[in-house]
Amino acid sequence: MNRLLENCRLCPRECGVNRYERSGYCKEGSAVRIARADLHLWEEPCISGKNGSGTVFFSGCTLKCCFCQNYEISAENKGFEVSLSQLAEIFLMLQSKGAENINLVNPTHFVPQIISALQLCGDKLEIPVVYNCGGYEKVETLELLESYVDIFLPDVKYYSRELSAKYSKASDYFEKCLQAVIKMREIAGKPEFDENGMMAKGVMVRHLVLPNCRHDSIKIMEMLGKAFQREDILISLMSQYTPVYKAFEYKEISRKTTTFEYNSVVSEIEKYGFEGYIQEKISADSAFIPEFYDHLYFDIPEKLLDIKL
Repeated sequence: MNRLLENCRLCPRECGVNRYERSGYCKEGSAVRIARADLHLWEEPCISGKNGSGTVFFSGCTLKCCFCQNYEISAENKGFEVSLSQLAEIFLMLQSKGAENINLVNPTHFVPQIISALQLCGDKLEIPVVYNCGGYEKVETLELLESYVDIFLPDVKYYSRELSAKYSKASDYFEKCLQAVIKMREIAGKPEFDENGMMAKGVMVRHLVLPNCRHDSIKIMEMLGKAFQREDILISLMSQYTPVYKAFEYKEISRKTTTFEYNSVVSEIEKYGFEGYIQEKISADSAFIPEFYDHLYFDIPEKLLDIKL
């Protein structure tokens, strides 16, 4: 599995770098680096629940979004290295704290290592695994995750090639993203929930409405309406856009999304009958961005696994 890193083509960039020798387009080598692992209460209610989602934020990124709220780890290299056995122990530690699930945030470029860590956990990991990604995925990489991931939580950021090239340096974004979401639905099936209303499996598509981009958002909903039946996926529409990082270099997205822009997209979701979540406007605040670390800031238990790599 880890041989995939010798000529890395895990993401649509297909940079072909030997990540045992140097960093790929994602700015990461072969060692897993994370910037936070903790219970997280700010996901959708069926993901966070009462106890919180066991969230692991991975460093590096395959996209270059100028407005990324997590730019410290996606673009500025913040994070710290963990071994595969430590990563497995972190998963089990979060479970022992009552996590509703293991939430892998921005995991694409570490898929082989994550699978190895999940294999180490084996049957000891009894909660769902969530693949929380930017949507810029390869079908072949997603296929590796079958039987390891229960819930897919992808962004669908853009329909327009011009917008995705301008703001994320990925002109083929929507093409790759739609193929990926179709594959995710094939792997995870229709959304299912447990007796407590927590999501147990399925796909929930997230979309962040950007300022001056409501027509693009409406087009995304139209395309999802054509590709899926209403019961196939959930939609989580987000209003939390706050200009950060390099967003101020683009005047048209250097402000928050207006209520009119957001409600225009809400109306489109209602047209296609998708169920899910409509985020409150109060969420558009930088205070909701978690703190990230460049050092191991917690103790990792050593007795949760019977074996080590």
